[in-house]
Amino acid sequence: MTFEDLESWQQARHMTKQIYSVTREDGIVRDFGLCSQIQRAGVSVMSNLAEGFERRHVQEKLQFYNVGHASTAEVRSLTYVIEDNYPKLAVKAVELRKMAMGTGQLVGGLIRSTESRKAKLASLFSPVFALLSPLFSRL
Repeated sequence: MTFEDLESWQQARHMTKQIYSVTREDGIVRDFGLCSQIQRAGVSVMSNLAEGFERRHVQEKLQFYNVGHASTAEVRSLTYVIEDNYPKLAVKAVELRKMAMGTGQLVGGLIRSTESRKAKLASLFSPVFALLSPLFSRL
């Protein structure tokens, strides 16, 4: 399995493509700050999911997944700026926000799944650590 196989990454990619499409529309295209910020937030979701997937340590995975999850909230927030300031793009902004919410839910599921696997591994190894701990305390 690769990060490209993750449904959350695939959804983030689709969302980012839509973000780039919206930010090329007349009117908003000249709002460099807004366009740049929402584009970077979308790319952040994709990139953090990919990087987290490739990390070997569970805590690192979770850190990257959490940053990606937070970036979906940033996209959602910025869609309100678009909706409020570019009435012609209001419908597209609402669609983007729904996409960001769905992506965020998928990333949240990925986080919960990773946390669950972490807990299972910890419970498997805790008896071993309990046996070895007295040995290490003597060192």
